[in-house]
Amino acid sequence: MPTRQAPTDLDLLMLDRAARRGLRGHGLVEPNPMVGCVGVDADGICVGEAHHRVAGGPHAERILIERHGDRLRNGTIYITLEPCTHHGRTPPCTDAIIDAGIRRVVIGCLDPNPEASGGVQLLRSEGIEVDIVDHAPSRALSAIFRHRVTTGLPWVMAKWAQTLDGRIAARTGHSTWISGERSRRLVHRQRGRVDAILTGIGTVLADDPLLTARDVRHRRIARRVVIDPDLRIPPGAALLRSLDRAPLTIACSEAAASAHEARRSELVDAGVDVLPLPTDDGSMPLVDLLIHLSGVHNCSTVLTEAGPGVLSSLAAEGLINEALVFIAPMLLGDETGIPPLHGTVSESIRDATPLRLRSVHRRDDDLLLNYGVSSPPVDSP
Repeated sequence: MPTRQAPTDLDLLMLDRAARRGLRGHGLVEPNPMVGCVGVDADGICVGEAHHRVAGGPHAERILIERHGDRLRNGTIYITLEPCTHHGRTPPCTDAIIDAGIRRVVIGCLDPNPEASGGVQLLRSEGIEVDIVDHAPSRALSAIFRHRVTTGLPWVMAKWAQTLDGRIAARTGHSTWISGERSRRLVHRQRGRVDAILTGIGTVLADDPLLTARDVRHRRIARRVVIDPDLRIPPGAALLRSLDRAPLTIACSEAAASAHEARRSELVDAGVDVLPLPTDDGSMPLVDLLIHLSGVHNCSTVLTEAGPGVLSSLAAEGLINEALVFIAPMLLGDETGIPPLHGTVSESIRDATPLRLRSVHRRDDDLLLNYGVSSPPVDSP
């Protein structure tokens, strides 16, 4: 296996810069990975940077070389992900690196895709110095891609807004509005960057949501997904009235699909993707739904906009990869207020699910806490 190199300060600085650049592709490049790269000439002077801009378009390395190829001869490029070796919708990046006469390549993360990996060995066989750095920002940048390649599942982001004392709604279910306007706008921006938005029938019946991105730039149109075991979605639901704006998948039980065949046919004829799933003790197998979204609809990212029922089921099955938690500056002070999760009994603090704080952002008086929940696959050393 390729060995990892102890990085220099310059290596880390350039890889950090490449990772920040790669983030610009979020919502545009999926299901491809977000990738950034930085080029340094033979004298150690940075000459440019680039990122993968759109799925099916040139990769970051090729864009960098096309712009600055002459100055990169005998230089170094820093790439967040191992250069690809296969010819897909674009030619191999390793060929472009070899042809450009680049002397050294520094990589922040290996490619888990067997169809595209092998770039390290190929470049070394051509006499190019290749160093692999254990670089956390590069791993984080490609986590969505690596998770889907290694598990076949999309990356699930559990989003909720809560009071400072941990309630997402009053005991009556009222929750409008816990978070502020700037926080809600950020949610709409995220809606415009993900492949699917997941909710439950309880939220549909209570709020009649559209689940579309509004008043923000649309990088992609997210598929709305409803977990509706008994096929109770009302005929006049906003989700059904807006099928011309965004597609819709409804996951129901096999029993409900059989018992309400006419209703199911009506939904299918309207353009709804109805997915009957087997139930075990009345629970829906959410992993099967995620496999369907990934395999049939090519979804890499799923954002939840749901109540504690769906969130708790996802957590219980270990399907949440990232938590986006908006903390609002208010106290409900009611022990019967609704928490974001329920259904588990922990005898001690040691039984709690550990999280990793990834970032903290302030949106007026709200705080957005971004946590990693389940560890993404780690490359072998």
